[in-house]
Amino acid sequence: MRALGATDRILEVFTHKPPEQTGTVKLDRVDGHIEFNDVDFAYPTRTEAHIFKNLNLTVPAGKVVAILGGSGSGKSTLIGLLTRMYEPNSGSVYLDGVELSKLDLTWLRHNIGTVTQDATIFQGSIRDNILYGDLDATPEQVEQAAKLANAHDFIASFPDGYDTTVGERGTLLSGGQKQRICIARAILKNPKVLVLDEATSALDVESEQLVQQALERLMQDRTTLVITHRLSTVKNADYIGVIEDNHVIEFGTRDEVLQIDGGRFAAYLQQTKMHE
Repeated sequence: MRALGATDRILEVFTHKPPEQTGTVKLDRVDGHIEFNDVDFAYPTRTEAHIFKNLNLTVPAGKVVAILGGSGSGKSTLIGLLTRMYEPNSGSVYLDGVELSKLDLTWLRHNIGTVTQDATIFQGSIRDNILYGDLDATPEQVEQAAKLANAHDFIASFPDGYDTTVGERGTLLSGGQKQRICIARAILKNPKVLVLDEATSALDVESEQLVQQALERLMQDRTTLVITHRLSTVKNADYIGVIEDNHVIEFGTRDEVLQIDGGRFAAYLQQTKMHE
């Protein structure tokens, strides 16, 4: 019985068909303006349950947009659509006015960096894990990325430094250390579009502060989509969107969404007693 749940997930992965590499366009310049236009989406194995219906969302270039919503509202699904892990059933997603399906897939994903709650760490050295962001980076660039990510000090404390083997899934590292390695990787990658998916939700207070400092450096001069259910992470966002009932029900600056009569964001604030 314990295996049944895992088997369903394994079959889902096996039967998933990745998007075809039909696009060939590589933009000479990326500003990072993102648009979701009338997007309908349901997962292939659950076509009767729509995640999105007529979803519209604009992420202006160079701005920080925080997306809030309850569990299962589809916040993380936005990432799958943006990186073309999935295709909309209808509607379109655009980057700088070009439909994603027309863009070269490898090029697209190279220009999008992600930092998620479940930090992905590979068996190997710390250096190798950071280099995954840019295999051609120099040792000096790796170290600079680690410094910006608040990771250099703890790396230097290991006897083997950057050559320390972290173990499978980074068993040698704490949660906060894993996140800072992933941030260093993203800094090295230097994407124009950044997606943060619950990046600090599983950390203790001290680790969260170090990671948040690193994220603020990473977010500079980039279009950033912050996926979260925690109101503490949206204070510095330029815009806030709330997803509910398969679409974006509220969108605007913090003041604008707070002024919505009976608005969900205002209710979230009241429920968590986070009035300023």
